[in-house]
Amino acid sequence: MLCEERFRHVYGRDPEGKTFCPYRICPIGAHSDHNLGKITGLAIDKGIHMAFAPKQNGVVEISSLQFPKRAQWHIAQVPSKKQNDWADYLRGATLMLEREHRLKVGLCGVIEGTLPIGGLSSSAAVTIAFLSALCKVNDIVLSQQEIIDIAYDAELTYVGVSIGKLDQSCEVLSKKGHLLYLDTKDGKYELIPEHKDMLPWKIAIFYSGLEHSLVGSKFNMRVDELRAGVYALQAYAGLDYGKFKDAAARNVPREVYEQYKDRLPDPWRKRCEHWYTEFERVEKGAEAWRRGDLIEYGRLSFESGWSSIHNWESGAPEQIRLYEIMTQTKGIYGGRFSGAGFKGCCMALIDPAYEDSIKESITDKYLSSFPEMKGKYDVFICESADGVVLE
Repeated sequence: MLCEERFRHVYGRDPEGKTFCPYRICPIGAHSDHNLGKITGLAIDKGIHMAFAPKQNGVVEISSLQFPKRAQWHIAQVPSKKQNDWADYLRGATLMLEREHRLKVGLCGVIEGTLPIGGLSSSAAVTIAFLSALCKVNDIVLSQQEIIDIAYDAELTYVGVSIGKLDQSCEVLSKKGHLLYLDTKDGKYELIPEHKDMLPWKIAIFYSGLEHSLVGSKFNMRVDELRAGVYALQAYAGLDYGKFKDAAARNVPREVYEQYKDRLPDPWRKRCEHWYTEFERVEKGAEAWRRGDLIEYGRLSFESGWSSIHNWESGAPEQIRLYEIMTQTKGIYGGRFSGAGFKGCCMALIDPAYEDSIKESITDKYLSSFPEMKGKYDVFICESADGVVLE
């Protein structure tokens, strides 16, 4: 890996450890986890690699092949507020881990991402890869749930993104050839294996060429609009409610939404419409996968993409065009935006027999619509993968 080569070049020795955390896709279940919904997801065989070695003086020194500046801090003196650079996720992870476990050893490391940033939860992947390495040098053993929770707290509390636990859960719990079916309300999950009669499939990633950042985007606003709708529904129905930040669609029955939805301002109603219909799509999608019906699972993923455009109202023009092309391309079972859907990429489950024609057709049509993306747009074919690995 290039990160190992860079480590040797910078530090003049071999790294003492390596870690890999996969990226993830969520074919059905988008914009749901932050309100305690259900999701289906898969880790993919592309992600974040990190080469590292311990530093006994407690200093953390990190560089990335994707970003120019090296970041540095001490495990006992992490800045209390984010510094507004790429390493904030890692500072947050250090701080959250220190609250639960005494840290004595720092590390030096080089991070490498194997796909362009945007839409595959690279922020969660880099956090988990780093967190695994920091635990390794400090002889700390975390459970899968502890890794998920600490990485989640780093992004929510320190970085300030109104996320749920979809990303972290997919990147830790996933198993190759299985669909992760997770209830984010209680953390219960199932790994549903491929059915013996399932059609062959691979994962295609169509990178739009747009860079992606959740912080400062409309992501947090969309979550607030959903919560506002839920808060109003509780009031209309005479339900008990507490603080706004604790409002969750999962705690308001679908029947209440149907009864009072016409009272909601249009943006709030649309956000709620997406959440409730996505909840149903996830349940139907899990059952379709269980019986090996990839056609139905793909149809539901396309439907999820439609709702993200029209009800969640996300999607840059480039992404929307990619989605539209995907729905009209032979050999694609289904797909949607990947990630928050304001920039980044689209994902699709495809028939491997059509891999070449899919790549050619979508590339031609997309670049005809957005010729300025030539040289930035790209296509990657992936397989499903296991969750985070520490070598």
